[in-house]
Amino acid sequence: MMDNLRAASNHVVLKIILGLIILSFVLTGVGNYLIGGNGDYAAKVNGQEISRAQLERAFGNERSRQQDMLGDQFSQLASNPAYLQQIRQQALSQLIDEALLDQYAKNLHLAISDAQIKQAIFSQPAFQTNGKFDNAKYLAIINQMGITADQYAQALRKQMTTQQLIASVTGTDFMLPGETDSLAALVSQERLVREATIDVAALAAKQTVSDEEVKNYYEQNKNSFMAPEQFRVSYIKLDAASLQKDPSESDIQSWYASHQQDYTQPQRSRFSIIQTKTEADAKAVLDALNKGGDFAALAKEKSIDPISARKGGDMGWLEPDTTPDELKGAGLTQKGQLSGVIKSSVGFIVARLDDVQPQQIKPLAAVHDEIAAKVKHETAVDAYYKLQQKVSDAASNDNESLASAEEVAGVKAVETGWFSHDAPPAELNFQPVEQAIFNGGLLGENGAPGSNSDIITVDGDRAFVLRITAHKPEAVKPLNEVNAEIVATLKNQKAQAQAKAQAEKLLAELKAGKGDEAMKAAGLSFGAQQTLTRAGQDQLTQTAFTLALPEKDKPVYGVSEDGKGNVVVLALDQVRRGTMPDAQKKAMVQGITQNNAQIAFEALLSNLRKEAKIKYGAAAQAQ
Repeated sequence: MMDNLRAASNHVVLKIILGLIILSFVLTGVGNYLIGGNGDYAAKVNGQEISRAQLERAFGNERSRQQDMLGDQFSQLASNPAYLQQIRQQALSQLIDEALLDQYAKNLHLAISDAQIKQAIFSQPAFQTNGKFDNAKYLAIINQMGITADQYAQALRKQMTTQQLIASVTGTDFMLPGETDSLAALVSQERLVREATIDVAALAAKQTVSDEEVKNYYEQNKNSFMAPEQFRVSYIKLDAASLQKDPSESDIQSWYASHQQDYTQPQRSRFSIIQTKTEADAKAVLDALNKGGDFAALAKEKSIDPISARKGGDMGWLEPDTTPDELKGAGLTQKGQLSGVIKSSVGFIVARLDDVQPQQIKPLAAVHDEIAAKVKHETAVDAYYKLQQKVSDAASNDNESLASAEEVAGVKAVETGWFSHDAPPAELNFQPVEQAIFNGGLLGENGAPGSNSDIITVDGDRAFVLRITAHKPEAVKPLNEVNAEIVATLKNQKAQAQAKAQAEKLLAELKAGKGDEAMKAAGLSFGAQQTLTRAGQDQLTQTAFTLALPEKDKPVYGVSEDGKGNVVVLALDQVRRGTMPDAQKKAMVQGITQNNAQIAFEALLSNLRKEAKIKYGAAAQAQ
């Protein structure tokens, strides 16, 4: 028994190791060694065939990756054949890229030495024992994969060659110190500005809008004034918790009597064992014990079972269901009694019975409250399901209202106010309930009240029966409902236009050197100077960094907007060179070089694809 458990454990470990090894072959194309071409291929890349088997394996790997990443959402996506075909095409595209890179590496005469292959194999953790390369483990694993040592080395050489090519392309981009400093100064640049704000809200308050303008805007923008589909619902809620009642003492005692096995601790025995490989070794151990030898000491010294040996042979408490057959048949009945030599599936065993605990039954007093809670819950659930069936029958027999269902349930139906798909009432915020309301099955003709729903269960111990009492389809809101909204919009638009025209006029005056008089006439003045950096994402900052560099004591002006919709006249007084910490500068350079390397690598692949002769086979579209 114990040997079988260890064997199963080792099998699981082997599966994990194999999984790691297989993952390391994503770029190797090891399938070429296992399956030859048969005409049913996925693609040919400059004459090199990508087999159906290679594509199926790559597709399976990508599908598993997507499933791990997306979780439950994957099942819904995978029901769409187009989605699975997209995954298949991505896998094939990756295989084509790998073939192109492999061919390009050969054209460049890139090579991996035997010493590098040896080092890669020796450093693979899956082939190591206690941190050192284990040749027996290595051979066992690659044999399990169905390939020879030479095939593994060849596949590894291909993988490492491709990695060498990728590194040669992506690892060559760099920035000169002067470039770095100039870019850092530009990125960290500071701009000192002043603002003069034209209050759009104040201008809007002074605008006038005619009825004709309102009507025209409404007619041209009706789609902006859609009222969503709306519902009113009457519902009855059933809840098992509301049916709970304290049980009687007789109910509790009856439950205890009929479930006494649940509160019974069966007899338990505690054994110690010494396991040996041969019968002779077991007899020697038994002889030593009969001569007064210390069981725990002999177990630690002689037993080949590592788990029990560390504990001096102790196997802990065992119940009848968990006691190995070898120990059950040993005939041990007295504490301290030794067995003879026992033949087992794992060798030979000498056992000792250390202790016995008789069967124990918990008294009712010790479990009274626990049983009371169970009886209370089960009684309520039973009543709940019986009531649920009665309410369901009443709702289906009287389909014109919930009156009969109310009578059976003993409660009045609750009616909601109007609500839309986006804002259902909190008490009905359950997916099955919302689906019943919104799927159209409970509506009558032309939106009239339809039929009662079936019983809708949620969370196991709650249920609803409902009917739609009123319905409004999606429709354009009447003009009188949106009149105030349109007036406010038109006033704001006019104010915006007026503010922008005023700002442009001021901008022209400022550039002509007549800004002081123009600003005074407009009742505006520039505020205190403030410093802006490129880190700012607001429109004012973005505008400030598009302005030309000012000369000394000669501001440069521009027009922008603030976060409140006001129009702002900007005065750029000075541009200062900023500073950047070394760590931030290093991160910036790393990001730029990595981006450039990615662009270079993508350009290489794109060029290889353009020059390649790629022919797709039937397997490319197979499902």
